[in-house]
Amino acid sequence: MLSVKTSLLLSRCLAVAICCLLLVLARDGRGLPVSVDSDAAATFGAAAKQNARLKLRLNWTFCAKPQRGWYLYTPLIRRLINTGAAPETNSFAEALAEWQRSAELASTGVLDQETWMKMVAVFQSRRIKDRSTPAPQQLTLVPASDFFDAERPEDLRYVERQAYEAYKKLVAAAAADLSLSSDENWLKVISAFRSPAYQSQLRKQSPRTGRAGLAVNSPHFTGRALDLYVGGEPVETKDSNRAIQVQTPVYQWLLRNADRFGFQPYCYEPWHWEYVGKK
Repeated sequence: MLSVKTSLLLSRCLAVAICCLLLVLARDGRGLPVSVDSDAAATFGAAAKQNARLKLRLNWTFCAKPQRGWYLYTPLIRRLINTGAAPETNSFAEALAEWQRSAELASTGVLDQETWMKMVAVFQSRRIKDRSTPAPQQLTLVPASDFFDAERPEDLRYVERQAYEAYKKLVAAAAADLSLSSDENWLKVISAFRSPAYQSQLRKQSPRTGRAGLAVNSPHFTGRALDLYVGGEPVETKDSNRAIQVQTPVYQWLLRNADRFGFQPYCYEPWHWEYVGKK
């Protein structure tokens, strides 16, 4: 057995040897091998830099319309990948990489075009599939007080019965959580059921407008698609307006809670929500 004196001497020699090794490595511009965590941090750091650029500059197309960046959809994206982190952070890149793995994509942590179009496909898959027109008895006439425009004609104030019941519960919950006043326009219905005949008339009146062009097979035919007031100009698709809408407390609340009442969003229009029933 080694004496205490000998053990101390060996410990000092070992410490000196380690110091000498570190000095040699430092002189040669080398270092000790980095950990896996350090490698991951570097990878996600690089991904975060790319995401900061792509959120504003990624070129993509939606319904034949050129788009630039995905910054308008940041709240939807964060909800999808289950993170509250900003796109410019390592934490966002790490959460994105986990989602990419689950979606069978390369887990780079970079929200590139392939990943973004996969996300858009996921958002679209959650919308109404069957867009057939309901029978008259499946529709209910909604009071004018529930509409953004209190003078909206009666024939444009119909909603599918189950969708309307779910909508009323949603509004009551939002009003309680956000302390919404009953005399405010938040979550008032802008548009609901529109018949194919009425939609055809709209397209004839405005054949070159993007929204009319997108409505050839409108989910509004079902009476289960509701345009709700979430801020800004009610149904203006300009990026500047949508940027305002996606930051309002009401829209943020809808993202967190609407699915509890059976509603799913249409990613391109922050005001448009579709009743698909509870999962």
